[in-house]
Amino acid sequence: MYYWLMSTSELERLLRLRKIMKSKKPKFIRMNSWYLTRIGEETWRRPKGLDNKIRLERKGFPARVKIGYRKPKLVRGLHPSGLKEILVNNVADLVGLDPERYAIRIASTVGRRKRREIIKEAERMGLRILNPGR
Repeated sequence: MYYWLMSTSELERLLRLRKIMKSKKPKFIRMNSWYLTRIGEETWRRPKGLDNKIRLERKGFPARVKIGYRKPKLVRGLHPSGLKEILVNNVADLVGLDPERYAIRIASTVGRRKRREIIKEAERMGLRILNPGR
């Protein structure tokens, strides 16, 4: 079943559930990153080693990445508005996009002149632009 085939109430329910699940998800950090500054906290590495406390899931140590933290399959990868994000590099990428299903994000490498053209065409088509800029 595709996300655009389910009812709007079901989609909204799953998006709310995803938001709740995200708020309860712990921050996954590397072993010893809390006292070794050379190890960045934002990177996750699988805990290895015989006595690794995170691998053993000992009480008082950071949570380990598990499949149970995953979000509902039907809303995975969707924008919080419930639309699927499409990265656009030029006006030709807008052809055939349904405004009820897709929202566009203009690539960061697009210059000012082409960005203006993409915005004008997207507004004409009724597409939602996630990063219109100025």
